[in-house]
Amino acid sequence: MRISFDLDEVLFVDPEKFETEDAPPFPLSRIFPERLRKGTIRLIHTLQEEGFEVWVYTSSFRSEVYIRSLFRAYGITFSQIVNSPRHLKEVQRDRPTPLPQKVPNFYHISLHIDDEDVIHQYGRQMGFNTLKVCEPDDEWVEKVLAKAHEIRDRESKK
Repeated sequence: MRISFDLDEVLFVDPEKFETEDAPPFPLSRIFPERLRKGTIRLIHTLQEEGFEVWVYTSSFRSEVYIRSLFRAYGITFSQIVNSPRHLKEVQRDRPTPLPQKVPNFYHISLHIDDEDVIHQYGRQMGFNTLKVCEPDDEWVEKVLAKAHEIRDRESKK
């Protein structure tokens, strides 16, 4: 089962408002100024240990190389990364009508974690599962794991 995460305000958070993982050692902390929400490392590793395929799906224009390198500094790897250029090339293509900035079911993603209400509305309309994560929440890791298990169990009964 595939799970994807948005970056900004989900995995990357403002350290003035959120608890964060320790920054990578210098000079990586200067190269990669983004800070990870506390619990991200444990969550991603747990999901992968449980057999989930973990992706990034972001509307950011950060390059795949940058995203992979940043997370490698924290010991995290992803199965796939969909950024805005990839989404535009593969999903939007030459369609005249604009599609939502994220369409997880195009990539057979079973659960997408995002902070934006509009993505959750599109999920209901287009038939993909989402979980909203945005506010500081000490139980966010457990909520993601519970939702992932719920969807995996439901999919395994089909």
